[in-house]
Amino acid sequence: MSQSCIGLAAGIALSLLLTGSAFATNAAATPLAAHRAVYDLKLGETRGSSAIEAIRGRIVYDFSGNACEGYALKFRQVTEIATESGANVSDLRSTTFEDDAGKTFRFNSQNFLNQQPDTAIDGLAERQDSGTVGVALSKPVEKKLDLPEGVIFPTAQIKAIVGVALEGRSVFESRIYDGSDGGEKVYSTLAVIGKAVDPSKPREGAAADRKELDGMRRWPVTISYFDPSKQTTGEQTPVYSISFELYENGISGSVKLDYGDFTLDGSMSSLDLLPQAPCP
Repeated sequence: MSQSCIGLAAGIALSLLLTGSAFATNAAATPLAAHRAVYDLKLGETRGSSAIEAIRGRIVYDFSGNACEGYALKFRQVTEIATESGANVSDLRSTTFEDDAGKTFRFNSQNFLNQQPDTAIDGLAERQDSGTVGVALSKPVEKKLDLPEGVIFPTAQIKAIVGVALEGRSVFESRIYDGSDGGEKVYSTLAVIGKAVDPSKPREGAAADRKELDGMRRWPVTISYFDPSKQTTGEQTPVYSISFELYENGISGSVKLDYGDFTLDGSMSSLDLLPQAPCP
């Protein structure tokens, strides 16, 4: 999930995705499921000198489309953060579209702080035949930029992680662009994939009662996001990380977000499998 992904909302060398074994595995994997999931957020733990006293919120993740038409995502995260000095409410609303080939990524997001407009991002990223990716931003300012070679988009990241998991591999590195942080940020990511969960183990949250998930393979996954502009000589600390159970149809179970000085626990309170037209 990014903007995720959650932020629920959050990517892999391009050559691996398009020509390597991960792409071949994905072709035979279960198609990504159109679904609407709701995650209730609460403060997990605080560390160090964090001034946060309480957090509550909700994420609504509405994913639709298919491999032929492309994938659309409507994402909203409302979070109330209480500190010693008071409380603030952040309301992030985002819509994206990504084609299955990973050539086009459209994104639009607005963030409101205490019901007042705070930031807005709007743009289009397109991969050229050469493999390079150009971005045209219309918000927050009109600007064009070129992304580093090998960058992929969020849905491609999830597909590739599923492909790696199906092969029995446990580590996947990538660079991902999701249009966040003013539309100019590329993250280096490291996905660590655990052993497949025993199908007899009960599912958590709203996924427990969905018969459509019976027998579905799933894995514990942690994705860490790093800022490549802040490379250090020692071990680099991630900007944030997301842990969740990933089903082979792309659904994410209950999640944990780790921002370093505090964590958020997101329990899946609702899950609806939506109608989805198959590819011809």
